[in-house]
Amino acid sequence: MNLMNILIILLIFAVAGFVVVRILVAKKNEEVVDEVEQDDKTYTIALMTEFVKRRLDEITKINLYDIGLSEEELKRRKNKKYELKKALKGCTYGDVNDKKYVKELIYDLLSKEYGTDETNISKAIPFDIPSLLTAQDKFDILIYVYKQQFGYEALTEFIEKYNLDTLKYVSGETKPCFVITAEEIDDIYEKENIVLSFHDKLMIVTQRIYQSYKGYSSIDEIRDMNIDGVSGGVSGLPESFLSQVAQTDGDYLDQILENKVPRACDAIWIFFKGKSIRLAFLSFGAESELKRVCQNIYKYNNPGQLSDSNGYKINEMKDGSRIVVVRPSFSETWAFFVRKFDVKRATLEQIINCDGKEQAIDLLKFLVKGARIIALTGEQGSGKTTMLMAMIENIYETMNIRVQEVAFELHLRKIYPTRNILSFRETETVSGQEGLDVQKKTDGSVNIIRRGCNRPGCCMDDTGCPSCF
Repeated sequence: MNLMNILIILLIFAVAGFVVVRILVAKKNEEVVDEVEQDDKTYTIALMTEFVKRRLDEITKINLYDIGLSEEELKRRKNKKYELKKALKGCTYGDVNDKKYVKELIYDLLSKEYGTDETNISKAIPFDIPSLLTAQDKFDILIYVYKQQFGYEALTEFIEKYNLDTLKYVSGETKPCFVITAEEIDDIYEKENIVLSFHDKLMIVTQRIYQSYKGYSSIDEIRDMNIDGVSGGVSGLPESFLSQVAQTDGDYLDQILENKVPRACDAIWIFFKGKSIRLAFLSFGAESELKRVCQNIYKYNNPGQLSDSNGYKINEMKDGSRIVVVRPSFSETWAFFVRKFDVKRATLEQIINCDGKEQAIDLLKFLVKGARIIALTGEQGSGKTTMLMAMIENIYETMNIRVQEVAFELHLRKIYPTRNILSFRETETVSGQEGLDVQKKTDGSVNIIRRGCNRPGCCMDDTGCPSCF
């Protein structure tokens, strides 16, 4: 009897132990699943961006006098804090050196403080599973790889290698157009067969975080490239149009919401060798992101506030690019235009390369050296500014040059730092005509006037209107 009781008790303990073990194992598995899910969320671009914002904010706002530093350490930390503040401000103006400084700091924060490693970095961007990569992911990777080899000529090399600047038919279009599609990016990525190291992956993630924090969203790297220009918000449906569609055509609204119809925030165009090319695979994602870019991209040298009553701004960026920004209600949607000028390529021999070029080049040189009055006219993007830069080379060095512009674009003193050159521009308080009047009181020998034409018909009438220059 005692033996039977002992066996029963042992059996009960065994069953109870088995149940307890099963419960503990199940709980442990749940904790592991929760931990994995939480880990997946931790290394998303959004959370990593929030971490970077918070840390940089802490670094720039910390009171160094409260943490008991030595005099030498205090001075060193103050200098680093000043450099960071300066870089955070300068990178929004288009300064590539400040951008590089901020990206290096973000890289260090992610690798040393956030714990990003080879295992979890693919949770931010699925580098190891090409089928999960978006067209933007693939383009970012391609541009990063090309930039390592070609620098700021990366986009030019990329487009020319695969003939992406040719007319083509795309779905929904009845006529050929200049466009680069997501399908083309997918095919190119597959052909390139890229292998990335952990450093490469972290640099690409760093760029993605930077462009959504201090950069210019999807066009951030494109804007730095040596192309003719980039613009955004210039095609697709404006946000204000969606409410009108919702009241009249529910099916069309569904197509818009499913991204079958492009919106204004999906409009990214580049100006490449005289061609406007739409980047159909890129988007700002939301109207708010396009608005953020428009509100930040024009602010170099404090040109004033872009407001509903003052719906446009014309300015320059730190690298000399011209920037024009417009907003509602002056325009139907937020939009910007960045125009770049490559002064290194501005020679007559490089610009004019058709049959009989020798005679054309000689004629232009004789006109300039003969001090003739010359008008350069043409449609937007036809190369008036570039031609003007090339012609100035032939002005005798003994002649002083005075320039009147709407915004500083020629930057002649960068090309000819030892020559007597001074440029003026219009401001809110000084008109172009007043600028010309001031020029007449200086010792200028050559006057260059650059304006956008706002008169009907031909600019060069009997009043001597110079507005096409």
